[in-house]
Amino acid sequence: MAFEVKMPQLGLTMEEGTVTRWVKQEGDAVKAGEVILEITTDKLTSEVESEFDGTLLKIVAQEGEDIPVKGLLAYIGEAGEAVGGAEAAPVAVAAPEAPVAAAPVAAAPAPVVTANGRIRISPLARKTAAKMGVDYTNVKGSGPAGRIVQKDILAAAQNAPVAAPVAAAPVAAAPAPVATSGSVDLMEGDVVTKLAGMRKVVAERMSQSRREIPSVTQNVKIDVTDLMKFRKQINADLGVKYSVNDFILKAVGKALKNNKHILVTLDGDKIIQRAHVNIGMAVALDDGLIVPVLKDIDKMSLEEISATAKDLAERARTNKLNMDEYKGSTFSISNLGMFGVETFDPIVNQPDSGILGVCAVQDELVMDDEGNISKRQFMRISFTFDHRLIDGATAAKFELAIKELLENPMKILL
Repeated sequence: MAFEVKMPQLGLTMEEGTVTRWVKQEGDAVKAGEVILEITTDKLTSEVESEFDGTLLKIVAQEGEDIPVKGLLAYIGEAGEAVGGAEAAPVAVAAPEAPVAAAPVAAAPAPVVTANGRIRISPLARKTAAKMGVDYTNVKGSGPAGRIVQKDILAAAQNAPVAAPVAAAPVAAAPAPVATSGSVDLMEGDVVTKLAGMRKVVAERMSQSRREIPSVTQNVKIDVTDLMKFRKQINADLGVKYSVNDFILKAVGKALKNNKHILVTLDGDKIIQRAHVNIGMAVALDDGLIVPVLKDIDKMSLEEISATAKDLAERARTNKLNMDEYKGSTFSISNLGMFGVETFDPIVNQPDSGILGVCAVQDELVMDDEGNISKRQFMRISFTFDHRLIDGATAAKFELAIKELLENPMKILL
């Protein structure tokens, strides 16, 4: 009897996963514990191991498809074994009934219908059809077992002008001058890829945050001349390599400990006062953005913060973080200073009520009260907050607390 390989649930909030790559192919022998495919969730890419010994008989979910938790991915069993239900489905195509009364409309292909009357269509294809206004009940699927996949919907949308109901209209027979993808006209050389995995989740979360949160961003300019000298001296004296970001994390953790009113979350009509100073640290990857969390950072030494931040960032880039290391942030930091960004408006990472943007350190000439000119180093911070929970003056006091610490670096360590 063949065994079903289903989409695992890798976290309590996971609803679906994307099939990224099949490591094993149909007909390959597999052993329990062997990796058979990779999937991408809203947090990370994970390997799925076989729970059974046998042969990969049939791949049901193709690469790039979004499959709900517990959805069918493949069958594993004995070589040559028939996989019930999944192979019988394509026979149910109702195409032979098309020539009734020689009606020209009957040439439209019919989709595969399951035994319970449902049309076989992937979740992504269904979403794409809704977005593009395509009636998928008239679309024939090219996926496994006749399943309708996204490319079928895109093809149907592209060929829509041919199916114009006015039989005498000569324009309906003319091919479209350009291809389209959604509402965008495509030009030669354009490459269309699916919004999936981490990038899809980032898009959804950022859009949700913008829709739901009345956010405000305040910018503060900080003289970090003494901080840069202090860091250089400590690194030289102790033989370490503390980054500017390490000092910022430490300072923000201390400022949050003394300004707990920033650590709040809105849950419906309830305000939750967060008990822990857990800072989510944004890490940029080639295909998205992830935010591992430094937990109880206010209780950590500078050395611990530095080691933890470096470890989380490195393992984030090599996809070796576990789910717990993404959870539980009560505040977030996004540092774009190393890219030379002078100022920006970060988007709140829900359910946090605030996020701090850290900008580049820049040299400026400053004149003192006696007319003497000297070179100083300045950095801007951009604090975006949920105005439903945090008022402008409250936010400003928090920013000044960070400014006080960064301009007097010895206080960061006290």
